[in-house]
Amino acid sequence: MRRVVQFSTGNVGRHSLRALIGRPDVELVGVHAASPEKVGKDAAELCGLTESTGIIATGDLDALIELEPDCVVYTALGETRPMDAIDQMSTFLAAGINVVGTSMVWLVTPRQCDEWLRSPLEKACATGGTTLYVNGIDPGYSGDTAVYSALSLVTRATSVKVHEIFDYGNYDDYEYTGKSMGFGTTPQDDPPMAFLPGVITSMFGGLVRNLAGHIDVKLDDVRQRFEPWYSDRRIECIMTTVEPGQLAGVRFAVEGLVGDVPVITVEHTTRLTRAAAPDWEFPPDGMSGVHKVIVEGEPRIEVCTHLSHPTLDVTDAGCISTAARAVNAIDWVCRAPAGMVGVEDIPPVEMIRGLMW
Repeated sequence: MRRVVQFSTGNVGRHSLRALIGRPDVELVGVHAASPEKVGKDAAELCGLTESTGIIATGDLDALIELEPDCVVYTALGETRPMDAIDQMSTFLAAGINVVGTSMVWLVTPRQCDEWLRSPLEKACATGGTTLYVNGIDPGYSGDTAVYSALSLVTRATSVKVHEIFDYGNYDDYEYTGKSMGFGTTPQDDPPMAFLPGVITSMFGGLVRNLAGHIDVKLDDVRQRFEPWYSDRRIECIMTTVEPGQLAGVRFAVEGLVGDVPVITVEHTTRLTRAAAPDWEFPPDGMSGVHKVIVEGEPRIEVCTHLSHPTLDVTDAGCISTAARAVNAIDWVCRAPAGMVGVEDIPPVEMIRGLMW
């Protein structure tokens, strides 16, 4: 049984924490919380469970290291504080503690990472003899697992498109997702952080280059595109309230080109409620969110992954799946050779053990 620490209890972390408490193949030994309001609370309270665990949240990294866990599940938001996140993960790794996580989306394709990101983490892995694995659902599953299943079904492909189509209206994350995508801004405002030059490519370009390398396609260029949609009406939702003239939908992509033809595309269509961007593509059959892979080739393949939950919104279901991509890899990562690994390094059957309990 693996001794595990949960690091953060936000939109993703509370779901991984709940899973860790329930699973018979791991022992939760510690929880990290950044906010003073959460420090001192029982792990169960932080993820909506009623039966006390006796595991009390702390903000002290040294105290967590002293617990001698086998693995830390790192789900703290890192994209807005990358150097802090690198330092925290490196501290655990250098101390001999493996790390799985969903933070720092660039690490989903570790071999495509820039030196400033990869070097300190590789050094920490070497020092501690440990392994780091980061993944999620998008970036993650749709672009590094579903896409390969689809490609295995064709004899020849002419193009590949990985497409998330989601209604973020019920996603309670305005402080990061909402602000970074610019929901509620006007054309006169500064461009949203996520759509500054090079940002989309930095986050999703690794998936495009990684896929190109696996299917032996030499790309001539990788470019990004972004299209905003401004509302003509007031839209009220959990994410935020959008007034007429403000941004309520975004469509963006990273394209890998051969000549001037996109052959590998990772695209997102994101809206706030179905009232936004009515002319853009919707998920099939009235679904509120899907991850789709389309392979044009012989034959044409379309794989559509829909997430749902009996009581939670589809955005929460997505957060559960994001957490699952890390939690399910714990045992393999603890047995793996030291270093940074990607999903292609993990045998698929290793990600589905111990799921029925």
